[in-house]
Amino acid sequence: MPNHLHFIWRVNEPNGKESPHGSFMKYTAHTFQKMLRKEGNGKLNGYKTDATNKKYEFWQLDSLAVPLFTKKVAVQKLKYIHRNPLAEHWQLVKDPCDYKYSSARYYELDEKNFPFLKDLWDEF
Repeated sequence: MPNHLHFIWRVNEPNGKESPHGSFMKYTAHTFQKMLRKEGNGKLNGYKTDATNKKYEFWQLDSLAVPLFTKKVAVQKLKYIHRNPLAEHWQLVKDPCDYKYSSARYYELDEKNFPFLKDLWDEF
């Protein structure tokens, strides 16, 4: 999607006191900031915030992390993720397998385009 992402992950081990969701957001925000500073093209200014605890805001404050405790919930979320690029307000592709950043090809066509992907069904 042009302005957000969806993914399913497994936590191998806790990262101190931070939640995995919080750690991800913190790490990627710092990485985005470094990358945009290095590019030096002024794009970093688009993420400025008036918050007292930070200068830039890269992630939506109420981003959602949903624990997937059952296979039924996992299937529901995976289907939602695969269908999201087809949503009326995005209309990015006509088939989930055509979206470049989707795991749909992995599940539907057995194409291993992303070496970090693990089969969700192996986790239940």
